[in-house]
Amino acid sequence: MDTIKNILNKIIELFCIGIMGIMTLLVSWQVFTRYFFNKPSAITEQLSQYLFVWLVLYGAAYVFGKREHMKISFIRDRVPNKIGILFDFIQEIIIAFFALSIMVYGGFLSTMRQMVQMDASLQIPIGVVYSAIPISGVFIIFYSLYNLINISKKKI
Repeated sequence: MDTIKNILNKIIELFCIGIMGIMTLLVSWQVFTRYFFNKPSAITEQLSQYLFVWLVLYGAAYVFGKREHMKISFIRDRVPNKIGILFDFIQEIIIAFFALSIMVYGGFLSTMRQMVQMDASLQIPIGVVYSAIPISGVFIIFYSLYNLINISKKKI
């Protein structure tokens, strides 16, 4: 399972780096066309917005998988270690439930509903943009399961 996690981390990492590079080029082109030609490109603006949504969702899953997300550990730090491990376990279950019910299930339904609506400037289905929600939800569920296994082994 460690190997799968490391491969998934690397894929998401490279994907987010690629998105950031493409966004940098798109926004630079947008600024260039706005100030030098006085005619901003609607396509680059819309595409950079969509890529930003993807960057946020995949980046959030990546940070969650590395356990570098913000967490409030005020209560957990004040209880004995065994109860703290129980808190961590419950927290991972709640996060996995949220990711499954809201992100994967709800995100999938929203994605399917939006596949018929086309973006005006890019001429792609809006559902393509929404697809980042259930996909990142699947990643978060995987990371939650990985964390649950490690918590049960007391690795974390």
